[in-house]
Amino acid sequence: MKYGRILLKLSGEALMGQQQYGIDPQRLNDYADEIAEAARMGVQIGIVIGGGNIFRGLQGASKGMDRIQGDYMGMLATVINSMAMQSTLRAKGVEATLLSGLYIDRIADTMSSAKAIALLEKGNVVVMGAGTGNPFFTTDTGSALRAIEIRADIILKGTRVDGIYTADPEKDPTATKFEHLTYDEAYERNLKVMDMTAFTLCKENNMPMYVFDMNTKGNLLKVLNGENIGTLVTK
Repeated sequence: MKYGRILLKLSGEALMGQQQYGIDPQRLNDYADEIAEAARMGVQIGIVIGGGNIFRGLQGASKGMDRIQGDYMGMLATVINSMAMQSTLRAKGVEATLLSGLYIDRIADTMSSAKAIALLEKGNVVVMGAGTGNPFFTTDTGSALRAIEIRADIILKGTRVDGIYTADPEKDPTATKFEHLTYDEAYERNLKVMDMTAFTLCKENNMPMYVFDMNTKGNLLKVLNGENIGTLVTK
């Protein structure tokens, strides 16, 4: 395996599958199959999942809701997704632990770097919910922070597109794909890969990121084996 310890970032929207809202059980199961296979091969896996399939803080703020309250609601949405992933992995015989950026002791232990690393070294998949635990930060920033905290080799950002393009390939047929970018180039080209805070965290801590299509079966293992099927972003 090319990477021994990864942070897998999944969007909440990806969990919707073909639905308009919530969690598609088939999509969740497909993702869990891929993660379980990688875990059984000895890869240490941390996971951060967004909450956009249930609620986004900015969505609430745009409709007049208090931004801070809205962001906490979004964090709770990520916890729901994280619980679903934990439960599905456990059903497949994979030891999965949920750690939370918010104190919710009946559901999850509180996130700490030392705790997460100890669990990873024991072979547990560690699902990290509730973002950073603070309002005004996205799950992109949360995934960058958690990757640095667990000393991951790389962030693997699983999307529905097979990498980063000059424009949205679903809207612009002339869009061309990048094989490699620096964080500065991605920012200067205004490529919407991650928000600026996440970019800065990754760049300052020399954390690489690989963007790939997670919806194609077998792609996670291909990335872990070093196959070039997406876009690498480095310092």
